[in-house]
Amino acid sequence: MKITFPHLGNLYIAAESLLKGLGHEPVTPPPTSRRTLELGSYHSPDEVCLPFKISLGNMLEGLAQGADGVLMIGGWGPCRLGYYAEIQRLILKAFGKQVEFITLEVPRGRWGEYLGRFRTLTASTDLRTFWQGARLSWVKLKAVEELELHAVSAQPREKNEGTVRPYLRRQLELLRTAQTVDEVQEICDAASRGFRELQAHDAVRPLRLGLVGEIYTVLEPFANLRLEERLGSLGVEVVRTISLVEWVRNHIFKKAVGLYSLAPLRRLAAGYLRGFIGGHGLESVARSVALARQNLDGIVHILPLSCMPEIVARAILPRISEDHGIPVLSLIVDEHTAEAGFQTRLEAFVDLVQRRVERFEGQRQARLSGS
Repeated sequence: MKITFPHLGNLYIAAESLLKGLGHEPVTPPPTSRRTLELGSYHSPDEVCLPFKISLGNMLEGLAQGADGVLMIGGWGPCRLGYYAEIQRLILKAFGKQVEFITLEVPRGRWGEYLGRFRTLTASTDLRTFWQGARLSWVKLKAVEELELHAVSAQPREKNEGTVRPYLRRQLELLRTAQTVDEVQEICDAASRGFRELQAHDAVRPLRLGLVGEIYTVLEPFANLRLEERLGSLGVEVVRTISLVEWVRNHIFKKAVGLYSLAPLRRLAAGYLRGFIGGHGLESVARSVALARQNLDGIVHILPLSCMPEIVARAILPRISEDHGIPVLSLIVDEHTAEAGFQTRLEAFVDLVQRRVERFEGQRQARLSGS
């Protein structure tokens, strides 16, 4: 089967290896673009959130390249992600595209249905090939995240402006074509040295801003208007709180066997939010508290327009900001978000945080000189 899938950052690198190991031909959609968004928006309800529209556009572009199946994740709870696959299937069916949807989600007691989907995915391969593909995919997923973390650390410290991001793209392309786990490890080792060489060793400490929010808009550069890259160019080191590796580990593996617990997040959010509200709402609140306790310089919160869990979190973040004395910027994105206004808000926030840090540092130096 030729299977396509929506983009989510650089997840396609791992997804291609997984599908090949499963005996399918991956049909990776073109990089997400304005055309992707326009295509998805045209066929979507107006009020639906941005991730739905972009992912539908990805599917349509993948199907136009010859795919006859779609691999999609599911979910449950107040977040609308759990409805995406079925609604998108119906939309595609409405204008004559009969495709097989394979939705990966936590079984929640429906093990027969879950195993049926797994058999559909693995019908074209043997156990050994599947294991090799799954292992390579998992290693690539972790490697992608490792390289991205190197980039967000190196960019605000780069010796020559504009060198880190092109270097990251080249390393990701090498990862994409890697055929073995050993080859992936060699690429990561070489890339780690390469990122160090791109940094100025006498660079001043950059501002450190934590990034929280809805997982798609945090991880998909097109949806967040290349937020991490923009902040890096302003001299900011981004501290991620959402990890795709951890998401897969917790929500695909641990949750399936009852080993995943929200208790640590509930403890962090105590006094602000009592429990799960869908999506990453609880996590946004809990991680913001954790970032404040780590003495970061500020927090950037990003969410799609009309995302209920993150709207709840957004209403709570000003209290966290006041209680912990940490600046917070909330950014809402949809298909109408303008780059100029987005950039202006980022620059103003970074300037505010920088002046605040300098003021506190001046006060600290004054106390030291007076003692």
